[in-house]
Amino acid sequence: MSSTFDDLSDDGNGRGFVENPPDDYADASRGVPALLDTLTDLIERSRAMPMSSSVLVNRNEALELIDAIYEALPDQLTHADRVLSDADEALDVAHNQAQRLLAEAHQEAEGLVARHEITRQAEQRAAEIIAEAEQTAQSLRHEANDYCDRRLADFEIDLGRLVSQVQSGRAKLASLLAEDEGR
Repeated sequence: MSSTFDDLSDDGNGRGFVENPPDDYADASRGVPALLDTLTDLIERSRAMPMSSSVLVNRNEALELIDAIYEALPDQLTHADRVLSDADEALDVAHNQAQRLLAEAHQEAEGLVARHEITRQAEQRAAEIIAEAEQTAQSLRHEANDYCDRRLADFEIDLGRLVSQVQSGRAKLASLLAEDEGR
């Protein structure tokens, strides 16, 4: 008599009938999205129970995938730290450049000749240089802040997607486990 489980094998550990997973299915280096796809595939390829919407899900495989997802998350957080570090470096560069421009403006102003007309012209030029330096510094600060905001927004979107995918996968798994336990 043919069973709906003919293409499945018992793993010998009391986990029930499961398909053989690939060797690297729970490798954290694959990244969170790939692991979530694998978890989804695990649930989707699980065998349906006759006359029921329940499926047989290999608990160990699902838990290994969830563990791998948790392992991969620190990589995402490290990436976020790098983005923040890059933003801090950009702010430091902008600040240093602004300070250098201001120092140059002050040096140029101090070095001008003290005669009245020359002094007046020098003061006017120094004010222009200072205004330009302050405008440049403000522009650099704005660009650095804008860059930080864009990078953080991108990271926030990525993390939101990851959280949503993890929650969805966990909800599916919890539903399947609850159905299995309800029997």
